[in-house]
Amino acid sequence: MSSTLITNAIRRLRFEHQEMTQRALAERIGVTRQTINAIELGKYSPSLEAAFRIAAVFAVPLQDVFQYHGAAAPDAAAKF
Repeated sequence: MSSTLITNAIRRLRFEHQEMTQRALAERIGVTRQTINAIELGKYSPSLEAAFRIAAVFAVPLQDVFQYHGAAAPDAAAKF
């Protein structure tokens, strides 16, 4: 499995929230600790629902947790 173009601030956010463990975060959003570990390491992209749940746990907008580093399609800006 290759790394994704999505980075995240989950580890930093966990430590800013009383050093929350991966297990505690996993239990709060309904996944395994191993899933949280894989997301943190960029080996796995969460479902949209899981991403929103993670953001909700930390009470921050989704873009404060996840950043996408892919190139936009050449005509994508013209559509907006």
